Amino acid sequence: MRLIGHFIGGREVKGTSGRTADVFEPMTGMVQAKVDLATKAELRAAVENAKAAQPEWGATNPQRRVRVLMKFLELVARDNDALAELLAREHGKTLPDAKGDILRGVEVVEFALGIPQLMKGEYTEGAGPGIDIYSMRQPLGVVAGITPFNFPAMIPMWKFAPAIACGNAFILKPSERDPGVPMRLAELMLEAGLPPGILNVVNGDKEAVDAILDDPDIRAVGFVGSSPIAQYIYERAAATGKRAQCFGGAKNHAIIMPDADMDQTVDALVGAGYGAAGERCMAVSVAVPVGKTTADRLMEKLIPRVENLKIGPSIDPTADFGPLVTKEALNRVRNYVEIGIKEGAKLAVDGRGFKMQGYENGFYMGGCLFDNVTKDMRIYKEEIFGPVLSVVRAHDYDEALRLPSEHDYGNGVAIFTRDGDAARDFAARVNVGMVGINVPIPVPVAYYTFGGWKRSGFGDLNQYGPDSVRFYTKTKTVTSRWPSGVKEGAEFSIPTMK
Repeated sequence: MRLIGHFIGGREVKGTSGRTADVFEPMTGMVQAKVDLATKAELRAAVENAKAAQPEWGATNPQRRVRVLMKFLELVARDNDALAELLAREHGKTLPDAKGDILRGVEVVEFALGIPQLMKGEYTEGAGPGIDIYSMRQPLGVVAGITPFNFPAMIPMWKFAPAIACGNAFILKPSERDPGVPMRLAELMLEAGLPPGILNVVNGDKEAVDAILDDPDIRAVGFVGSSPIAQYIYERAAATGKRAQCFGGAKNHAIIMPDADMDQTVDALVGAGYGAAGERCMAVSVAVPVGKTTADRLMEKLIPRVENLKIGPSIDPTADFGPLVTKEALNRVRNYVEIGIKEGAKLAVDGRGFKMQGYENGFYMGGCLFDNVTKDMRIYKEEIFGPVLSVVRAHDYDEALRLPSEHDYGNGVAIFTRDGDAARDFAARVNVGMVGINVPIPVPVAYYTFGGWKRSGFGDLNQYGPDSVRFYTKTKTVTSRWPSGVKEGAEFSIPTMK
């Protein structure tokens, strides 16, 4: 059986804790590997390696740092098929979806190639008599990222690429459910010319997370996962003086106006609601048709589409989606369906009985569709993270606008309409961080930035884009004057630019 250790100081090292976690192959339900779970001492060893390597890397000019990332992109392209298959076999998402996971990470690496321009400071000549002022951006030192199971390629690259481009050393703690791809990415970075110690991968559970949060040499931490854990990490990081950007759960709504192109809308809902078995923080999990006629038209078209979704093994390129990541995840989603039935929602499509022929032990579930869901139900208020779509019928536009605006989560939202005025008003007024107009999964391109509001995000700065440069650097401002030979004497009032 494959054994996965840690990547510290430029090489894979075996764990010493004696504790391991099973890595499943979701499509078969079989254990395919075991991953070591780190101790505080192993995390500290990674930090020591990073701390020793970072000063020279931080002093390397930005163009040379960027060349490493350029070579890394070549290597990812070379190994793209193998990376996608490894990802699909550990996570469960289909091969095309796995390649999309990798590509969205690559796009942020491409953005980080602009670091020589993005890290430029400012300069003012003659800010005062003989006084010039300039600013510079400098790396923080050692930083860390704690990333989730659902995007084992994309989110690690979202984290480490900007951080390393800015001159930092990085400690990555990926999900123990699918650690294979993060480990492989670290190997490719080393092959691309990254000095040993600049990117370390420490596999582990809560013990490793707490060690990251308490380590005095880690200056910043980024996290993606559930909202309770995001809040915990944000608060504990703040207590130890670290910068933190922590992104949590979601309940993404899609508002369907009466004038929407219903065929386009149903295509969008099916793809965004059921792709990756709903295991996406930007999945559409709530559809909000405005008016009874709109709702009836939506359900008429949506029910047969959900009933005919093609579920298959991860290696089937024609499957719409594959299994969930673990049996625990599968049981959790099934439990939510039971809760919805007990709460009085109408289960229009029940996918709980789905079995994959030849893969009977895999973690499969068919698509489920609820109608007549109300905002007081748990299936509306809580994140299900599975192939379950809830339809909440709104009487009018104002009610539809209030639903996502008043929800505890505020990650993403979409509106489907042909009316430019309605779309513009919705985008301006909705209390959600990322908005799509006839776009079901509004993940911004890499040179903007990604981040939700309310309980979907903790911290002032978002992931990737310009915010990532601000997060992974500190600004130093220099005020300089060169003596001209004129002595002015001591001045006891506060300095001003007279």
